[in-house]
Amino acid sequence: MATPISDKKYALVTGGTSGIGLSIVQTLLSEGFYVAINYAANIERAKEVQTQLEVNHLGQFSIVQGDLSNLTIIQPFVQELLDITPNFDVLVFNAGQTDRSPFGEITPEDWNRVLNANLSVPFFLTQSLYPYLSESASITFIGSLMGIRPHAMSVSYGVSKAAVHALTENLVKHVEEKKIRVNAVAPGFVNSPWQKNKPAHIVENINKKVALHRFAECKEIANAVFFLIKNEYMNGEILKIDGGYSYQ
Repeated sequence: MATPISDKKYALVTGGTSGIGLSIVQTLLSEGFYVAINYAANIERAKEVQTQLEVNHLGQFSIVQGDLSNLTIIQPFVQELLDITPNFDVLVFNAGQTDRSPFGEITPEDWNRVLNANLSVPFFLTQSLYPYLSESASITFIGSLMGIRPHAMSVSYGVSKAAVHALTENLVKHVEEKKIRVNAVAPGFVNSPWQKNKPAHIVENINKKVALHRFAECKEIANAVFFLIKNEYMNGEILKIDGGYSYQ
């Protein structure tokens, strides 16, 4: 087991090599955290991020591979994390998956894959890491506006994110002994790699429904996450950040 650097705060960010996750990583690094950065499978992207971050943050992060849609990976993944540090101060569960199959074509395998990635693995990782969380640690889940307002995009995604919000509120009493805070951010539409293939006419239609008439930037979501991490009285909150979205 690793010996932590004196006075250093340690964070885990899952799905941390692109989009919202990478912005969260960059924010935490700039604030002096040591960050364990998880990625699922794209090793080339992980190497690109490593090279990019080493310019200003050499020795301040580790990159840890692990497909967090797979429940069997939890214990070996936790052991890899404990090889970095025996105590974590911040957990950010950003990794997630979706399934855009039509309602009548959704398979049990795809349903379980999405729920594992978005809900079950984050829960059991939290359970496994709980003994190694410092007093007054912070846990933040990335939920979704789709977990608050039903949407036709993906049944499994919306249901899993609604469950993430419920998990956030339910965990509060289970971790209060160590004064650990649990919160979630529920972003609306974000200018991230997930949205890069969305047709222009659909983007325009969404923008018409957002009072600010644009998607959020990843950095804006990262700022919301960092607010929840740093504000020591935020607990059990689902922070919606959608630019003023409505169905009108």
